[in-house]
Amino acid sequence: MSKTANREIQLASRPQGWPTEENFRLVSTDIPTPGPGQIVVRNTFISVDPYMRGRMNDVASYVPPFALDAPLDGGAVGEVVASEADGFALGDTVLHALGWREYALLDAATVRKVDPALAPVSTYLGVLGMTGLTAYAGLLEVAAMQPGETVFVSGAAGAVGSMVGQIAKLRGAGRVVGSAGSPAKVERLRALGFDVAFDYHDGPVRESLDSAAPEGIDVYFDNVGGEHLEAAIGAMRPNGRAAICGMIAQYNATEPPAAPRNLAMIISKRLTLRGFIVSDYGKLGEQFAQEVGGWLRDGKLSYDETIIDGIENAPAAFLGLLRGENLGKMLVRV
Repeated sequence: MSKTANREIQLASRPQGWPTEENFRLVSTDIPTPGPGQIVVRNTFISVDPYMRGRMNDVASYVPPFALDAPLDGGAVGEVVASEADGFALGDTVLHALGWREYALLDAATVRKVDPALAPVSTYLGVLGMTGLTAYAGLLEVAAMQPGETVFVSGAAGAVGSMVGQIAKLRGAGRVVGSAGSPAKVERLRALGFDVAFDYHDGPVRESLDSAAPEGIDVYFDNVGGEHLEAAIGAMRPNGRAAICGMIAQYNATEPPAAPRNLAMIISKRLTLRGFIVSDYGKLGEQFAQEVGGWLRDGKLSYDETIIDGIENAPAAFLGLLRGENLGKMLVRV
């Protein structure tokens, strides 16, 4: 290794409402040295994801909160630059969970080798990684979509939502509707094969959804919550199912959300609203890799990436993600 310094992003303070650049700190440290069974990885790409906003709060959740004055973490892919572990050689490409830094010290048992010859390494953080599995498991296992059904996806131009819509079409959905936050994103959804797409800024979501799916919907994949969830409940046919993946509309809220106000419809329509965490669906990993990998190889599945360069710009990339500035997967090229 020619470099002697490592740079990492630390959480300087806990956000109140919307995060700002002041909540983060760029810190220089020494490049770590591996001990027995360990490797050092020079990160190539790191992932910034909506769930990370929740980890910035000091509250109990399915993952521990980020610690103050310590580096954040998250999905990353990189190259092994030092190894004291059997089976890992210099130059190997690996996937791991210590992002938000240039160099990561890892126990070899916590990383997974990936093949850069099969696909661009960034895809292992997106369509071929947690993002793709989230879409696959949420749509097919959690919401149990069946051929011929009508599917509505919110946040549909994001990394997960864009995969959900395409997978739905490939698995035989009768109609796929997506919402997004700009005319350009709406056009992109149509190019990806969504039957109907609308900009949620154009009017009440309920009215846009009623126009897009006048006969109702069977499945809702929720990335947004709030007004979108309320509209979906209203549009669902009897025995409809919703996979609740995220609620980005309220991640930065300081007051309780006003919607959904129509939860009583769950009873009369016999609806199922089910939250899920992708880590619970590792059992689908092999099936997912074969099916989605095949679609990608055959050109049946497309993906978008928004790439920001430089570890120092990771906070800006994360803030841009929360504002919806990304098309597809938001990544930082380290």
